[in-house]
Amino acid sequence: MVTAPLVTPGVIDLPSVSKAPTAPVAPAEVVIHEDGTLTLQTRDGKGAVGEKRAVTLAELAARIRALQAKNPDQPVLIAGDKSVRYEAVLNVMDELQKQQVRRVGLLVKPGR
Repeated sequence: MVTAPLVTPGVIDLPSVSKAPTAPVAPAEVVIHEDGTLTLQTRDGKGAVGEKRAVTLAELAARIRALQAKNPDQPVLIAGDKSVRYEAVLNVMDELQKQQVRRVGLLVKPGR
C-alpha cells in the first residue's frame, strides 16, 4: 500500500506590484527641410501635433534639453527630407550629442 504525505495548505504571501507605468511619451520631432531650415514639433499624449516652431541649431538643443528636464525619457526623432544632404542630418545629431541630449533617433518611412 502506498501512502502520500499529508500536506497542510499554508497561507501564501504574494508579492505586490505598483500600478502600470504611465503611457510612453510622444517623441519630439526635429524636421530638417530641403532648404536646411529646422522645425521642432512636439505631440500631445494622443499623438496630435502640440507645438510646431522654426528653430535655429543653437535654439534646438536648448529647447530639447528643456523638454528632457521635464521628462528625462523624452525621445527625439530627426526627420530629414530625402533631398537633404546627409551632412545636414549629421550636423543636427552632432549638436544634440555635444549638448548631451539623450535618446535621439532617426525617423524613416517604411519601404514598399
